[in-house]
Amino acid sequence: MTKTLKHILCIDDEDDILTVAQLSLETVGGFSVTACSNGEEGIQKAMENKPDIIMIDVMMPGLDGPATLQKFKNNPDLSSIPIIFMTARVQEAEIQEYLDMGASDVVAKPFDPMELSGTVLNIWEKING
Repeated sequence: MTKTLKHILCIDDEDDILTVAQLSLETVGGFSVTACSNGEEGIQKAMENKPDIIMIDVMMPGLDGPATLQKFKNNPDLSSIPIIFMTARVQEAEIQEYLDMGASDVVAKPFDPMELSGTVLNIWEKING
């Protein structure tokens, strides 16, 4: 039986995007969402809450998306959690680079708030199907 997607950790340094993503995922998708504004906070929250899936902004100050992804992959307690990158950089070669780093998929920014939860659920089902 496929595990149900319930809890999403969302990491983005832009408050407006984080707010829209959280409202979209909670209101439209019915998911529980933990929002974090940087990679270090995201890793800490993931250790505390063990989300089902993690969404990470690629371009953030300090610990950017790829560096945060690497920290998740290097942590045995967190390495199996699927990670979705959120980015405006969605050329085919860039997407392939993110997948090669270990991301499960990529969501293009800006995203449609009414579509985001369906997109994340489709990615979840593709991973766990």
